[in-house]
Formats: sequence, C-alpha cells, structure tokens
Amino acid sequence: MGTSILDKQTGALKRMLTLTNPQGKAGNIPSSIAEPNWKILVYDDAGKDIISPLLSVRELKELGVTLHLNLLSERDSIPDVSSVYFVMPIMENIRRICEDIRNQMYDTYYLNFISPIPRELLEMVASAAVESNSTQQIAKVYDQYGNFISLDEDLFVLKKKANELSYFALNSSAVKDTEMDLMIDGIVDGLFSVFVTSSVIPIIRAPRNNAAEMVAERLDKRIRENLRDPRNNLFSSDSPHQSQFSFQRPLLIVLDRNIDVATPLHHPWTYQALVHDVLDYQLNCVTVIDGPRDIEHVAKTKAKIKSFDLGSRDKFWSTQKASPFPTVAEAVQGELENYKSSEEDVKRLKHEMGLDAETDETVYLLSDNTAKLTSAMTSLPELLERKKNIDLHTNLATSLLERIKARRLDIFYEMEEKLMARRTTDESFLELLSDPLAGNPEDKMRLFLISYICGPVMTDAQLKQYTELLEKVGCDMSPFQYIRRWKTFSRVTPAQQPQYGAAAATAGPVAVQMFSKLMNQGSQFVMEGVKNFVVKKNDLPVTRIVDGLMERKSLSEVEDYRYFDPKAIRAPDPATLAKNRQTYAEAIVFVVGGGCFVEYHNLLDYKNKSQGGTKRITYGCTELMNAATFLNQITALGKQT
Repeated sequence: MGTSILDKQTGALKRMLTLTNPQGKAGNIPSSIAEPNWKILVYDDAGKDIISPLLSVRELKELGVTLHLNLLSERDSIPDVSSVYFVMPIMENIRRICEDIRNQMYDTYYLNFISPIPRELLEMVASAAVESNSTQQIAKVYDQYGNFISLDEDLFVLKKKANELSYFALNSSAVKDTEMDLMIDGIVDGLFSVFVTSSVIPIIRAPRNNAAEMVAERLDKRIRENLRDPRNNLFSSDSPHQSQFSFQRPLLIVLDRNIDVATPLHHPWTYQALVHDVLDYQLNCVTVIDGPRDIEHVAKTKAKIKSFDLGSRDKFWSTQKASPFPTVAEAVQGELENYKSSEEDVKRLKHEMGLDAETDETVYLLSDNTAKLTSAMTSLPELLERKKNIDLHTNLATSLLERIKARRLDIFYEMEEKLMARRTTDESFLELLSDPLAGNPEDKMRLFLISYICGPVMTDAQLKQYTELLEKVGCDMSPFQYIRRWKTFSRVTPAQQPQYGAAAATAGPVAVQMFSKLMNQGSQFVMEGVKNFVVKKNDLPVTRIVDGLMERKSLSEVEDYRYFDPKAIRAPDPATLAKNRQTYAEAIVFVVGGGCFVEYHNLLDYKNKSQGGTKRITYGCTELMNAATFLNQITALGKQT
C-alpha cells in the first residue's frame, strides 16, 4: 500500500482539521465563508478513539484546534468560532447536531462522518439548517471513510471495545441471522474504509464456511459496486480520495479466529504482549500504579495511577515492543548506562541557564514556551526527554516484573511453550496446576486449555483428574465446556493439530532473577543468560497461512481458500488459478473475531526474516484481545446450552 495505513489515516485527519479536505462528499453546501485558522473539534466516542492514537493535544493545537469536546457532553455556545465535527452517522448523533444548528452553537459547521451518512439522516441535517435559517453556516459535509483505528505503522483494529463484533457475538448460539448480517456489514464497512484510505484494491483470499468467507464475499461486492459507479468511484485515479493511485495490489487474507484459539490464551513473553496481558493497555496508552501495586488496595493507599503513551513516536518502544522481556530489560540497562554518561552535561547546561533548582519537568515545559532558545537550551530538553523516556520504560518494566514474580508467569510461559511443542510430561503439568503459589485460577485454566487443544487426546480418566483439580483451585469450567464443543465441531484430530512453537532454551526464573537484580541493585546483567532465554521463533498457524498464500505454496491448510478479485469482470477459472504462481510482496491479514499481540509479533518476525525483510505485512482485527478478555468470552459461550 506504499505509505503505511497509519500515515494515510493521519494525513486524512490533518486535511480534515485544516479544512482543505479532498475527501468524498456526502453533500457540499456552497459557502463564501473564508476557511478559518482556529476551530473547535467536536467528536463522539468513536471519533475520539480514532484520533487519540494519531494526534496529540499539541499536534491538535498546531492544526488550529483550540478546544476538543464530546458531542454528547454539555457544551457552551461559542457563536463566533468554526466547528469541525467527526462522528458516526447514527440517530443519536444526528439529533444532537441538529440541536446545535438550531441553537446557533457555532459560526460555521464542517460535518465529517466516519462512515457514509444515510440519505434520510442527511435530510434531517438539511431540514434543521433550513428551519433555523442556517444553511449558509453549513460549510461542508463529508463522508470520511475512516471507520477503523490505526495503532501502528502495520496494525489496525475496527473497534476499541468491540462487544458487537467480539468472538462471543459472532459465535453465540443465540445470535439471530439479522444480527449476524449487521455484524458482518459492520466489519465490511471498516475494511472498505481501510482500502479507500489506502488507495488500493486488494486481491482477497478467505477460508470457506465461516464468518471470514461472508466478510470476503461482501467486501468483494462492495468494492465491485463502487468501481462500477463512475460518479462515486472512490478508487479512480481522479477520485478526491486518491492523492496518488497505487497500482501495486496487496493480498487481503481474511481469517476466522476459530482457526487458532490456543494463541490468544497463551501467556506471552514479548514486551508489548506482556503489557497488554497484565496491565491496562488500550489505544497505545498504558496505565500503571506508582507505589503499592496491589490494584485492589489502591484506594486505601497513597499509590498514584500514571498513564503513558506508547506509540510509534517512542523509538525505544518501536524497537523493543516485539522483543522477549529479558532482552527489553537488557536494553533498558543499556539506555540507563548511556544516559549516565550524559548526566554531567545535564548538570552543566542547567547551571549555565541558572536552572539548578528547577525540576526536569519545569525545564522541559520552558523549552516549549520560550521563543528564543540558546544552544544550551536546545540540548537540555533533548537530554531530559531521553531521561523521561528511560524512566517510563524502567517504571513499566518494573511493573511487569512484579506481576511476573507474583504470578510466576515465566513458568506458565515456559510450560505452554513445551506443551505447544509437545515436549512436556504429565507430572510437571500436574505439579504446576497443583502449586498454590503459581498464578491464579485464570492462569491455570489457560494452561489447561492449551494442553487440551495442543496436546495428545486426553483419556476420560485424565480429564476427570484435571477437572477435579481445577475445580478445587477455584476454576470455572465453562471455558472448557466451550472448547470441548469447539474441538468436536472443528473435528481437530492429533494429526491435524498445528505445530505452534518450541520451548525456551533457558529456564524462566533465571531471567527474572537477573532482571530483579538490575532493578533493585542496578547491577550488570549476565548477558549470556539473558540471550539464551530467547524462544526459537516458529510460525504460528496464522503466519503459516500467510506464508502459504503470499508465496503460493501447496499447503493443505490453504488449498481450498476462496479467491476474489474485485477488479475482474468474472471469477477466475479454478484450473487457471491453480497454475498461477504469482507471489505477493504485500499482505493485509485480518482476523474476524479478534486478534492478539502474540500473533502480530509472530507476523513481524516472519516479515523481518523473509526475503531480507522486504515483505510488507499489516495486521488487523475486529478487536485486540488479551487472554482475560478472550477467556471471559469463551466462558460466556460455555454457559450457553
């Protein structure tokens, strides 16, 4: 897709906020009003979720946004300022917009809808403008086609909390056909927005007989219908959406979460996946507790809750997010040592500016508001920003370490790796399930389910032994009831079970002990031990499917996948398709029913080692789930009869 999806969406938002937006219009009421430099941004929850990972408050100010408010909040009228709305075209929002117009809340209105606004809702806005004699104040109306959230250069989701698109919703026995249709249409709307924003028409592949196939069929139809509409073709080279039309077509691989339900349950060991698994991490923002970290007792203590942004602007995070935890600890140590060599420079620069008594934060803020900076003032904020970033990741890594030690997550990770590689013994598995100091009931249920999914078929006697043990330690067995039904329905036999990975080279406690020394004593790492605790990176099921489709390999898993080309007049002949050995340099992998960071990182590893890292792979999903979220959903499914 050339430029990343994150850059494309960021560019679209900036054009929207500078009021020079070349996007597709639902309506455009001519106006002679000069486009203002300053404006108010009004968004709904969906709009906020899209904007917040891409544009900081500072960047919004640079774009002329003096105030940003929620559409449904209580807002004061500011009649002499222009407003930019960025909302979903739903009845509740349209009614509020109509109220704003009737009440003359602002001087001019630039209405941007995340998805195309239906004609009847657009007519409601027009009627409100006519009734209040405000038609000249409606400057422009846009369909933005921005119904997705870009989290990284190669990562996007459709919803922050996708309850209506979750694994539970898509697999519930109580779901009605009309409800399923609405969910599939919602997913198609998001994917269509991705490709309109990216300026490309993909080749689509999907497995048969599941939700992924339904999404692929409807997306193919949606793109075809748009290509045949010469007046509203969003993919033509002269479309207002196309800054530069791309002729390099990517492969869209639409997958169903049911192809692999073990990976979302796996205890992770990479930095970003660990943060998502054990901390509150949403939309590139993580919340940690400073001080006593027993969350249940935060209200009774003086602990402070801090939030940190972890986006592509953070170079350390971008570099280390997919690294194993001990590697991250080693990198933090390296950054600390490098900064220590600069501390004398910091003291000298502060002394030269007469700021010896000022805090780092005061100096940093001063750099933002002082127009004329000396060379010293230029250097000092850079050093302090570097220190701030080191402190952030030291704090974050320490929070992770405490939870790893408290729940012995390293032991669960190592055991699950062995289970997935089929290299564990029944005795060691039982010992961990029985250990009262190891993990909580959810950790043990995750371990058991991975053993049940990936391991050899359990006898009735083994199942009875395990279930009694799990119930004894407080586990709800509903997730197992669902996974047992899933396994039967999927007809997974031991021979068909995918190979997931290989066990770690070194025992986990060694790495945890070394990192504990680093944080508590500031001592040097035993580098050899840390490096040996790197997992042999085998491809997960999704990655193997991606490899098979991109390289056109003869794999049993993908031989029956459907093929869609929205640009083709008619469907290709299967025989001709079988002979076509065209490979792909770029792919968008989209998982219906939810994805996870473990899967995303595995694809990053595959991309980096394939053809010298020249492949381009973007990962998307209906929602990003951590194991707790997925376990809750299969628990609810297990309770259904």
